[in-house]
Amino acid sequence: MVYSLTYRRPPHVSSSNASTIGDEKIRSMGGSVHSGSSGTSFGIPNALSFDRIIAGGTCPPCTTRDFMNYLIYIEYAAENLQFFLWHRDYVKRFAELPPNEQALAPEWTVEHAEAEALASQGVTSGQKPISREVAAVFKGTDFAPPTASLVELRSGDPFHTPPRTPTTGRDSATPSDFGGGDHARSYRETTAGAFAEADLKWQPFTIQPFRDEISRIIAIYVADGSPRQLNLSSKERASLLHALSNTTHPSAIRKVIQTVEWSLRHQSHPNFIRWTICNGNRPRVIFARGLGVAGILAGVLAALLICLSHAGRGWRALSAVGFMIGTATLIAAWKGMCVVLHGMHHRHLRPWELFAEDEKSSDVELEKVSFDTLGSSTNSFENEPWVAKYEKRNLLRKVFDREVWIQEPALRQIQDTIFLQAVGGALLITAVCVGIFVAVPKGNYY
Repeated sequence: MVYSLTYRRPPHVSSSNASTIGDEKIRSMGGSVHSGSSGTSFGIPNALSFDRIIAGGTCPPCTTRDFMNYLIYIEYAAENLQFFLWHRDYVKRFAELPPNEQALAPEWTVEHAEAEALASQGVTSGQKPISREVAAVFKGTDFAPPTASLVELRSGDPFHTPPRTPTTGRDSATPSDFGGGDHARSYRETTAGAFAEADLKWQPFTIQPFRDEISRIIAIYVADGSPRQLNLSSKERASLLHALSNTTHPSAIRKVIQTVEWSLRHQSHPNFIRWTICNGNRPRVIFARGLGVAGILAGVLAALLICLSHAGRGWRALSAVGFMIGTATLIAAWKGMCVVLHGMHHRHLRPWELFAEDEKSSDVELEKVSFDTLGSSTNSFENEPWVAKYEKRNLLRKVFDREVWIQEPALRQIQDTIFLQAVGGALLITAVCVGIFVAVPKGNYY
């Protein structure tokens, strides 16, 4: 079974095309967030949708682990998926808290965000906010608007709750869970620095659930220079820190998670499917393209030799073999596929998979790190053992590297469709080329 012969691979989405701003991202994501697909990503069947991959409903090489490996080694944006997986788990754990604990972290609404923005300008909810331009004109005069930092506002709060560490068993953020006291102090200092840059007074311990875990998330994903820093604008980062300084409710991360999810669904996921369709590594695909060109040249040469001889016109049809094989191979290779590997439904092992059997412990450790959403390590891989080993591998060995069977049925169907498209295109081109050579008069040179 194959898809329509008009099928096209998902187009490559560059970071420049994906740099839509805030509200545009939310509008463009619209119904796609809950639709089970990637919205605007063309060429992705439902069986390979983003939600299905994240839910574990796909087979290699389209699993969540394969998606994570792609983001680490190819797109260099694994922090988006790591943050997304953490948030999904965090929402579930927060919902399991008793109601009295949930009440300690109120929901962060749009009204709260607007009030926080007004408070940062020293404007009460009953006053009309003054733009920066107007404030700059009246600066230093009697008409200058009052300014009050968030620190000052909070210092006078008579209902401020004294800091206290939560003692519930559900809160997974104790210092021992994060590598000991020194490590806990390190991320707390990083988080405190992030709040200080946003002109916020940070309370190291609060009665709110998961406060310590939120502090660690800020140190890992939000703070400037953090090991897995998300690609957020300064406005998004400041807004997130303002929200998290007030509550640990999942709604405080709503806008940022929408940005991260938009990037995953509309950029990373389509690019991952496009990359996965390629069944050979780059040296093999280049080799296949060379074979395709060689086949076409062989067909041209055979047709010319027969045209210049005393042989009848019918013999010129033999050149169709070269045209057909060469053109089909070239079209498939142009889409990243090797027809030989496709004939067996095989794919090349990725460079980081090649040495997994020799270094199983290292591979397991890497998987733990990449899926450790609260890990403080970076996503860099330059020092991994396979990098140096693969660079030393000779070119011929890379072309004929180890293969493995493709388990995902939907991916095999996509490749079957592309192969049929290549064969159909080759038939048309071969018919035209052979027709031209058959029409040429005999040369009678030998």
